[in-house]
Amino acid sequence: MRKIITVIPASGVGSRMNAPLPKQYLKLQGKTILEHTLNIFLEHPNIQKIIVAVSETDQYYPELSVLNSPKIQIVFGGETRADSVFNAIKVIDEDAWVLVHDAARPCLKRSDLDKLLQVQEPSGAILATPAIDTMKRASGNKIVATEDRSTLWHALTPQFFPVNALKHAIKNALEQGYTITDEASAMEMSGYTPQLITGRSDNLKITRPEDLALAEFYLTHYMEN
Repeated sequence: MRKIITVIPASGVGSRMNAPLPKQYLKLQGKTILEHTLNIFLEHPNIQKIIVAVSETDQYYPELSVLNSPKIQIVFGGETRADSVFNAIKVIDEDAWVLVHDAARPCLKRSDLDKLLQVQEPSGAILATPAIDTMKRASGNKIVATEDRSTLWHALTPQFFPVNALKHAIKNALEQGYTITDEASAMEMSGYTPQLITGRSDNLKITRPEDLALAEFYLTHYMEN
């Protein structure tokens, strides 16, 4: 039995939402987006702990009673997502596997999570969906090439890795000034080849105002079915 810990980086402000508060605190069905996301992991029997990285200036998180769960630990995040994830995994001092999941992905299905948790390879794995749209490479706003979409995937979360490997990978990438767009990119820079696990396309990340209505639809549909 592996020890499995979830890390939720939740220190961003979500500027593209044009909202008066960070997007993880916007409400869907009477709960904040962050509450919906946390409940996915709180209800899973194989996840022992959840570490939430919040901003030091965050005035909203103390109001969430769900964060009082003994299963949840709060840490302060950093300037970037990678800094926040690194601050969270630094407090893990045991041999464990870590799931990193976006705070603004409240529609993750248990079936996808269970598929990911079956991975044993030391390179870890991520949820992803194959690209189905025609993909263009651009220079500014001009097309310079059409990419072969058969080899392209959209990276999702959670992303699942041995914590010590991820800790060293992010540390090395940050020290060398690499741009880390997700945890898998840090692992790739350290020579790992994470596995792609096909996930559901409705595991959307709420980024723009129109995403709220879509997430509301998905959550309502799940409740009804």
